[in-house]
Amino acid sequence: MTQLLLAKETLKTFVGRYEIYLKPLGKFLLALIVFIMINSSMGYMEKIDNMSIVLVAALMSSFLPLNFIIICAAGFILLHMYALSLECALVALILFLILALVYFRFAPKDAVIVLLVPMFFYLKIPYVIPVCAGLLASPVSAVAVACGVVVYYMVSYVAGNVSGLSAFEAEDMAGRFRYVVDGFLKNKTMAVVIAAFALTVIIVYVIRRLSIDHSWTIAIIAGTISQMVVLLLGALLMDAEVSTIGIILGSIISAGIAGVVEFVMFQMDYSRTENVQFEDDEYYYYVKAVPKVILSKPEKTVKKINTQRKKKKSH
Repeated sequence: MTQLLLAKETLKTFVGRYEIYLKPLGKFLLALIVFIMINSSMGYMEKIDNMSIVLVAALMSSFLPLNFIIICAAGFILLHMYALSLECALVALILFLILALVYFRFAPKDAVIVLLVPMFFYLKIPYVIPVCAGLLASPVSAVAVACGVVVYYMVSYVAGNVSGLSAFEAEDMAGRFRYVVDGFLKNKTMAVVIAAFALTVIIVYVIRRLSIDHSWTIAIIAGTISQMVVLLLGALLMDAEVSTIGIILGSIISAGIAGVVEFVMFQMDYSRTENVQFEDDEYYYYVKAVPKVILSKPEKTVKKINTQRKKKKSH
């Protein structure tokens, strides 16, 4: 454990020293992964399904705010849908405008969450995002999580119903439009996931803010269990299509990842907890102070031995 704590402190020192370079690099890698995943899952417009365009867009994103990545990703999705069907692009545009109004009104600083939710869906472990959002952000982050869920299911629905769209005649624009809207709005699985994820963010946030020992660990466990229960019950009551084994295994893996996040971001020494009481003219104050676990890297001392001097003394 000591070696892990020392490694964490070394990593924090490294990040703090080279933050000016690591931030653009991180945004570049995030944008690159997002754009590649969009192209690989859709790929209807060959002109933007090009590595050169992806690299240029990722480079631009590395020097601009994170919300620029969201705008670029929305642009990629709209162009791919336009190449597939004008009706798909129109529905996606309307949906993106609604999501933008909600997102920029309530959670404009949670761009990373919006981008990571679809990404982790493709990795089959989306359940880690609500738990980590509750640990590191605020209850408003539930809005960003919901936006990410909507985008993922929209892209998945379109990608999975290409044959159904192509079955309509070219002149039947109204039929294709109604087909896309009905199929998306009647997605019960999406509704269950949004409810479960939003509730998980709130539960984890409330518990980790409590003045109790090991609040983060308790929040992770409670959030993971509540998320599984809501997903399974919602799927049962609303007849949603979910994988029970996938939910259980994914939740267990997500809890492990959240535990790593807790170790990196919130390591406390509860054995040295102090309760302090003091007062002024108007109030009594009761303060619980829990020290952080911080280990300084041990300094190495090098002792030089002059063998020549020893030989002279022996003579």
